[in-house]
Amino acid sequence: MARIICIDYGGKRTGIAVTDPMQIIATALTTVPTNTLLTYLQHYIQQEPVELILIGEPRHLNDSATDATYMVHGFVKVLKKNFPTIPVEMVDERYTSKLASQSMIAMGMKKKDRRQKGNVDQIAATIMLQEWLAQH
Repeated sequence: MARIICIDYGGKRTGIAVTDPMQIIATALTTVPTNTLLTYLQHYIQQEPVELILIGEPRHLNDSATDATYMVHGFVKVLKKNFPTIPVEMVDERYTSKLASQSMIAMGMKKKDRRQKGNVDQIAATIMLQEWLAQH
């Protein structure tokens, strides 16, 4: 089986999580500067088979679009153009950053490490991916 990648897309940084080849466990992969994300994904997908790309869709609590929603939709078009054989699916990313912060506290992560926004992005992507796996 191939892996599933999940992206927590941001204006400056993007967190990435990935499944194992059996698609059982979601693991934080990395955080990359958003301006290098496409290059990173191209290299990763050359090395590892990927059968699905998930990307978090930012929404307000009332389900309306946020300012970032349109930015994410634009990147989805870029993904579909660059990886036409890999399906791209949007997933709800509401509460994932808050859950990521709470998870870091529960894991006993030092305050200094919790302040690194890249850690939050990776864990948020992992939470989205794990939730998607649980539903499918």
